Amino acid sequence: MAKNGPDRGVSRRGFLAGLGAGAGALTLAPAEAIAKVVTTQSGGMAVASDRFGRIFNLPPFADFNASSLRPALVEMGRAGGIVDAKDPLAEGPIRLITNPELSPNNLDNPTHTAGVTFFGQFLDHDMTFDRASPLGTVTAPETSPNTRTPGLDLDSVYGRGPVADPQLYNPADPAKLKVESGGLFEDLPRMAGGQAIIGDPRNDENLIISGLHCAFLLFHNRVVDQLRAQGQSGNVFAAAQQLVRWHYQWIILHEFLPLIIGQDVVNSILFGGRRFYRPAPGQQFIPVEFQGACYRFGHSMVRPSYRANLAGNSDGSAFFGFIFDPAGQGQADPVDLRGGARAPRRFIGWQTFFDFGDGAVRPNKRIDTKISTPLFNLPLGAIASGEPPTSLVQRNLLRHVTWSMPSGQNIARAIGVPALEAQHFPELQALGHGLPASTPLWYYILKEAEIGGGLKLTGVGARIVGEVFIGLLQLDNNSYLRTNPSWVPTLPRRSGPAGDFKVIDLLTFARVDPTSRGQ
Repeated sequence: MAKNGPDRGVSRRGFLAGLGAGAGALTLAPAEAIAKVVTTQSGGMAVASDRFGRIFNLPPFADFNASSLRPALVEMGRAGGIVDAKDPLAEGPIRLITNPELSPNNLDNPTHTAGVTFFGQFLDHDMTFDRASPLGTVTAPETSPNTRTPGLDLDSVYGRGPVADPQLYNPADPAKLKVESGGLFEDLPRMAGGQAIIGDPRNDENLIISGLHCAFLLFHNRVVDQLRAQGQSGNVFAAAQQLVRWHYQWIILHEFLPLIIGQDVVNSILFGGRRFYRPAPGQQFIPVEFQGACYRFGHSMVRPSYRANLAGNSDGSAFFGFIFDPAGQGQADPVDLRGGARAPRRFIGWQTFFDFGDGAVRPNKRIDTKISTPLFNLPLGAIASGEPPTSLVQRNLLRHVTWSMPSGQNIARAIGVPALEAQHFPELQALGHGLPASTPLWYYILKEAEIGGGLKLTGVGARIVGEVFIGLLQLDNNSYLRTNPSWVPTLPRRSGPAGDFKVIDLLTFARVDPTSRGQ
């Protein structure tokens, strides 16, 4: 069976070099594709935890020697192009929320609340951060550092702990994380110029993710308070950190994953085992099929606009904004929901994002091949490299070149699920390069979900996302799933019997819920 790493028979670089400039779309017969899946039958995938790696040893989706490939991907991902939902932004942020019929290409998902998008983004920032690989330039994943730990351990919040990263902690009480005020309510700690002092700068990309990061800071601090009140002796920070991490991991496994891949797939992986993401014993790493494609499905769920809070404006009115709006560039208190700014109204009223039973919650957008229009013009501050292109879709597609990503069809054949065929992608026909039959993985998994109704991932997307998440928990020597799989949550719930824990319980315990805010 093929190995992962430099000894995998024909290397990907060698494969690329051997392609002629006129080669067509690359496909494999099912048996050949299955033979190229990297499995543990030869001892497991040996990839360092601080590097990216692969699950599948398959050829790339297209001929990268073709000079017209990059322009084709750029065309595919341009503003106003085939992936743009073409939301009528001139209608304003409020009407795009209250009148969903204005965006017929950008349908609501009645099974998700709007906050699922940002909880998913928070998870991404906890386990993967690629600072080094050049966009659109072929790079070996094993040479690219992942500057986050791959485990679901909240290192984006805790950094390296109060000794190594004291700037993240309260100097008067180092067992607690530092939280500041932005006026009406909490804000991230910031430097004089507004830059957030946090473990991962991306958690200040937009107002919602920064609000969620604040909630985790307060959640940890409240756990510290509770443990002290219960007479906790010894290292209260370590005890609180474990309790926070285990409740967070419970939410991932019992609330988030069932929403995005379905409980049936979760059960299949938990009880039937991981078939494809199978690192060597004691190892964890982030595969590029996950990081560069499948887990970017959340971009399709982003709404054009949100109600940030109920009464944050100076006149007591609600603060509505587009997720990103060019008009906000350079403003001290931007009109949009970008991060990196402090003002009294820049906090989150979570009743819009998670269901507290008051009827205020709004849905996500469906997982499909239409992306909200504001994401085609990102502020440079929301891009980790600070460099164009500013279209999120173009960036996603060019990342497939970076990682020499296989097509969705070949991965489908490799894992034994029905592959979508060229007739499912008529919109890609004019782009050439055989893209309808050999489709970039990110776009492929969005189309899979769209054909299934857009409520959750299916097929390739569901399997890869599910196996990586569950694998990370199963392979982590400190996770509850590995250390104490019979553990159940112990912190109080907002309502309902003990032994479960959801995002609304976390927000309530952190005292950022609507009742605690009085809004």
